[in-house]
Order: sequence, then structure tokens, then C-alpha cells
Amino acid sequence: MSDAFSHSDPAQVTIEEIRKAADLISGAVLKTPCLPAPRLSRLTGADVYVKYENMQVTGAFKERGALVKLSSLSEAERKRGVIAVSAGNHAQGVAYHAGRLGIPATIVMPALTPFVKISATRDYGAEVVLIGNTLAEAKAEADRLAAEKNLVWVHPYDDAHVIHGQGTIALEMLEAQPDLDTLVIPVGGGGLISGMAVAAKAIKPSIEVIGVETVLYPGMWGAMHGKEVRCEGATIAEGIAVRDIGLLTTEVVKRTVDEIILAKESTIEQAINAYLTLLRTIAEGAGAAGLAGMLTDPDRFAGKRVGIVLCGGNIDPRLLSKIVVRELARDGRLVSIRIDTPDRPGVLGEIATTIGDMQGNVVDVAHHRLFLNVPAKGATLDVTFEAFDRTHGEEIVTALRQRGFTVRHLEIGERMD
Repeated sequence: MSDAFSHSDPAQVTIEEIRKAADLISGAVLKTPCLPAPRLSRLTGADVYVKYENMQVTGAFKERGALVKLSSLSEAERKRGVIAVSAGNHAQGVAYHAGRLGIPATIVMPALTPFVKISATRDYGAEVVLIGNTLAEAKAEADRLAAEKNLVWVHPYDDAHVIHGQGTIALEMLEAQPDLDTLVIPVGGGGLISGMAVAAKAIKPSIEVIGVETVLYPGMWGAMHGKEVRCEGATIAEGIAVRDIGLLTTEVVKRTVDEIILAKESTIEQAINAYLTLLRTIAEGAGAAGLAGMLTDPDRFAGKRVGIVLCGGNIDPRLLSKIVVRELARDGRLVSIRIDTPDRPGVLGEIATTIGDMQGNVVDVAHHRLFLNVPAKGATLDVTFEAFDRTHGEEIVTALRQRGFTVRHLEIGERMD
């Protein structure tokens, strides 16, 4: 029955149940590859292997746990229908497999959920309800609907069936790469790391299991260290932006997880960009958190064989493009400058020629004559150009200054706004 695992005793999460879950989802959920990533190894100093859960039909790992939970329902419960609250990936996992199994599904999502996730959830056949600005507000509406319509809850993480499904990832990783020393796993509510830690420690007791949270939502870190923490703020890793971690998952994590690393927003952006530019694959913020954890503390992983879970790739394309531009700027390969010039013919050509002669590539120019802080006989040029690296960019700026131009650097945000 569906309520067999409704309490929060960590002893109910076992390797035996995870193996049963693996058999149950076989053929219905993709057994994603776990492959060496030499370019990430060079970036981090570890021997890195990536588990590509972004290759699932729904673009994320969540459908594993969703399918195990849905398969546990009685016939009567299936007829009643299910309800879930999610900002995206759990929603899609529930919607997709509920549709496959003929189970009516209602998904309540915050109104600010990225449209790509809303659209995908609807496309899988679920009824989508958009309400509130936070998961907490969405949860309140879902509680009302569940009571009104007698729907069965499919919790995104604090349910043993769901945890068992997520734990199948560790089985697959250690089957593909049995010599792994460490697993690095994103942490939101704790379902993924709970299942994976139980499975991994049962198979290989010596393996380290490291979780990664964003610094804005350090709930599990606080629970492990017995500290009060604040979970708030806008994060690029909305998939792990969880204020209320699970009761069951917290107990499992305390027993099985070795450490939680907190990653900054800028480091998560760096990890998203690294997946795109080095591995030619797409990671959303939460999906890139494992790599961000390695980049946060590279000495912690140096020389080890490390498996990381790219747990999701559902990112808004506009956000992804902004991240790429920001990372180019951080690396010094995209340079934005403001130049004060005399307002005379040929100046723009002189500036462009100087940049071009030094093998820079101008990508954007804005010419201002009407700014009140510009002399009446002067002008201001905002120029963005590509350079090979930071040193090359500075050489170009120096050349412009040697030609008599006043040049100052702009933050990339100033140009993008």
C-alpha cells in the first residue's frame, strides 16, 4: 500500500528496497551513462566521472522516485488521482509517469516557475495550477486541493518510495565505475542524496558521500551541524532552493553523508558554463551544484576518483545565454569599455582598427552624443569586444590609451542592462 513508508524512520530506507526500485523502473526510466570527463578533471584536479541524468525524458532524475511512488499506489488510489507541488523537475516526473500509468495528476507550481518547466509539465498531460510566488504558497493551495478532491500526495523528497527511486542512481554509477572514491550530490530537500548515500555505503562502505547546497539555502548543512540557518533569496539553483528539508531525509543524511559543501551563486554559474563549454551538455543550476561543490573546495577532491550527478538540464535558454556572457566577462574574454572621444569624423574607425589590428573582435558599439556629462564637442563610445584572454584584453585597452583615448572598464551588467 502507498502508506507503508509514511513515517520518518530512517531504517526503512534500505539497499534491498533500492534494488527492488531499480528492477521496477527498468525499461521505463533511462539508465543514463556515467562517463569520464577529462576536461572537468583538468579543471578540478580530480579524476571526474559524470552521471548524465539530464538525458532522462523529462531532463532530470526526478522521474525515478516519482515512478516508484506512483507504482506503489493501490488501484483505488490511482483512480482518485495524485497531487504534487514542484517548481519544475518533480512536476515533470510525476506528470510524465502518471500519464503513462493512466493516473490523473494535478501539479501546483509557483507562478514564477520558468515557463519551459510549466509548458513541459502541461505537455505531459497534467493539470497545472499556478499560484503564489514561493513553494510554501503553492503548497498551501495544494493542501486545499488535496483535501477538496481527495487526491494522493506525491512528495518530492520526504517519502521512502521516492528516496528508493533516487537511490538507483548510485547503483548505476558504481556498476559503471566501481572504483569511485567519492560521490558529490546536489541537495535540496534531501531525497536524492539520501537514497544515493544508503545505496553507495551498502555497496562500498569506504566511499565518501558529499552533498552540495547553495549558500542561500543551507538547510541540510544546518541540520547536520545543529545550527539555525536562514534559507532565502533568489538563486539560480531554484531546484534545490528548499526552505523545509525533509524529516526522513534529514535522519538518513545524518547517518550516511560525510559532509555538506555550500556553493556560491557565482560558482554555480561557473559550473553551468563549464558543462556547456567543456562537455557540450546543458545543466540547470541545481544540476550543476555537484560540480560547483568541487570548484568551491578543489583541494578536498584533488587526486580522487569523483562521481558527480548532473541531475537536471531544464534551464531557461535566456538565462543560459546570460550566464555564458557573464562567464566570458569573468574570464576576461569579453571586455566592455567606455571611451571618451572627440566628436570628429573617423574616430570610430580608428578605435575599431586599433582593436582589430590587435586581433580583438568588436561585438557591440553604442555611440552617445547627448549625455549631459559628455562635452558638447565630445562623444562617448561603449564598446564590447572579444579577446583571447584577460591579458590580451588589457593589451588592447593599453593600446587605445596610448592613442590618447580615455578608457574605463564597464561591468558586464552595465552593458547587459
